[in-house]
Amino acid sequence: MRWTFGLAVVGVVVVLASACGADRQPLWESDNPVTPLPPPPFGIRARLTDLKEPPTPERVRLGRWLFFDARLSEDKAQSCATCHRPDHGYAEPAPVSTGANGVKTRRNAPGFVNMAWATPPLFYWDGRAETLEGQTMGATEKPVEAGALHQAKPMADAIGALRVYRRYFTEAFGTPDVTAERVAKALADYLRTCMNGDSAWDRWKRGADQKAVSDAVKAGDALFAGTAGCAACHSGDAFTDRRFHNLGVGWQAWNATFTDQGRFAVTSAEGDRGAFRTPPLRDVAASAPYMHDGSLATLRQAVEWHLRGGRKNPGLDPLLKPVSATDAEVTALVMLLESLTSLRPVDTGPATFPK
Repeated sequence: MRWTFGLAVVGVVVVLASACGADRQPLWESDNPVTPLPPPPFGIRARLTDLKEPPTPERVRLGRWLFFDARLSEDKAQSCATCHRPDHGYAEPAPVSTGANGVKTRRNAPGFVNMAWATPPLFYWDGRAETLEGQTMGATEKPVEAGALHQAKPMADAIGALRVYRRYFTEAFGTPDVTAERVAKALADYLRTCMNGDSAWDRWKRGADQKAVSDAVKAGDALFAGTAGCAACHSGDAFTDRRFHNLGVGWQAWNATFTDQGRFAVTSAEGDRGAFRTPPLRDVAASAPYMHDGSLATLRQAVEWHLRGGRKNPGLDPLLKPVSATDAEVTALVMLLESLTSLRPVDTGPATFPK
């Protein structure tokens, strides 16, 4: 009887211990909790809740894990954040990116802050994706970016093999099925929360603090909207018209062709040859190098390129015209662009992942 009682006590202890363990939140959950959708930063007037299909907190949490999780790539060494670094304006400090297994891409990794409200909704330098979901699907399908996981289904299977993720797909979508479409949706919803604002420029321009920027920045702002002509393409809260322009980048006069055909490869329209999407300028000072090929190393070089009127070619955008500017005016424009750097904390990503 005493032996039987002892077994019963041990059994109760084991059950209680198991129950306590079951109630304990995994470290990766406490590190990346479900939270309400963030409000827009100061200076950004649109809200995520105004979208036709707003992100859900559960999909955002799942997407954040997937964005930073290197297990999506073939070599288990590349994540989305490898090339789209939050501390670099979600771009990369290299002319072009190095994908899985050391393969080089053709273009510079562009930043994508405040993309939830992109209008028209065209993504990539050449606009080949019409939705954020299409952009994320394309990135996971491309061999140079995701390695041998160049088919969407094998990529989803690789995530599904990490069985613990199924719990979070259930939370996000209602069932544990891991599909390429769901992966793209979760990633896209996380990207929609990547909002930058609350810069020194915002605090000055929106009237919160007239001393937030220097007189040189204010002079640069006047030039930007005036004689320098920058605002013709870099307009709105994100400082981009999200359209496509030929600046002559990559034009080779010796054989009268571009090293990269740009938008033309998508539309086959002659007017799109050598044209690329206008990049947003928020956090631009953090996202060197510049242009689709990363050919300009500094912000000053990029400003001077535009003021020179780009590089002449048959399809040069007529909006791009040479502008005479003093060295002080160039400096003022550079300082203006530097003032667009967000003062918000940078998302360094989850420290742990589901396992």
